[in-house]
Amino acid sequence: MVTLWFDSGEGSEPYSATVRLTGRRIGIRGTPGPQDLFTREETVDGIVPGSGPLSITTWVYGLQPGEWTVSGELIRSADHAGGQRASSRWKRASAQPLHPATWSWRRWALSTGPATPLKTRWALAAPLARIPAVIPGIWPTLSGLGVLVALTVLIAILAHEGIPVGRSLVVSLIALAAGLIGAKVWYAVLHPGPWRTWIGGWAVDGFLVVALVVTVVELLAFNLPAGLFLDASTPGLFFGVAIGRLGCFLTGCCAGRCTRSRWGVWSSDRRVGARRVPTQLLESAAGLLLGVVTALLVLGHAPTVPGLIFVAALGAYLVMRQFLLRLRAEPRRYSWRRSLMSRATP
Repeated sequence: MVTLWFDSGEGSEPYSATVRLTGRRIGIRGTPGPQDLFTREETVDGIVPGSGPLSITTWVYGLQPGEWTVSGELIRSADHAGGQRASSRWKRASAQPLHPATWSWRRWALSTGPATPLKTRWALAAPLARIPAVIPGIWPTLSGLGVLVALTVLIAILAHEGIPVGRSLVVSLIALAAGLIGAKVWYAVLHPGPWRTWIGGWAVDGFLVVALVVTVVELLAFNLPAGLFLDASTPGLFFGVAIGRLGCFLTGCCAGRCTRSRWGVWSSDRRVGARRVPTQLLESAAGLLLGVVTALLVLGHAPTVPGLIFVAALGAYLVMRQFLLRLRAEPRRYSWRRSLMSRATP
């Protein structure tokens, strides 16, 4: 696993660049074999000039174990640099040597790391390698904490409202399991292809739709007040969203677009680290706000139609989420659109 860094440079328009990596195993005896050398190119799209330092992290598999010397160079395209002055400069110096990157959590910044040999590692442990601004395993940890907080808040509100806690907890657990399955299936539908492309992803939309349908069916089967239960579950649901999205930010999923704006936050999508629109933090803040407001409404016995708090909060969240989806680095694509494009392509 290799992480290098470079500066985004100057200019006005986003551009693309290529990072070329070359590696050679240390201690080769005789003629080097195919697993003793490698050359790899990584394309970085959507680089925003003036956004500061960027990092690129890549993995190379199928090599001989041992220590390796790895060097990298950045090849910027004059056609994508933006601005005549910047284009001319980059055309004269098309290849720029890159330095190893190291990350400081205290300063929240990149810096140049020591140019030491790199060691191979077991392939299954590759995702645990250090990536700038990424904490491996933090998403399931914070997601589990979010679920625990959501259930705790729900139980407290149900007890306060005099709704049976035992049956309500069973309803919640079954809906949670169904929602997780729906989130995985929804993500797989939106990302067709080999299982490796979707095994690690989840879709919040799928969770909300499936969990809501299952919850309503269960409430009717258990003869529980559906409107009151949904209102009681609303604060915990959005507190869970607030905590879970922090995990997304520190894991590198659902990353925002690169930006030169001062309110951008340096973060990573587990491959490219850059100053980005903090979509995960914005969604987390929105979830926290909705959780606090709905908790005050539910506990304050605001005169509303049962279920109205849940419907209003969910509607506000969906509107906000559609806005944030447009700020993500990954384009919003739907499987039916890809199917139409594939049929139209010869």
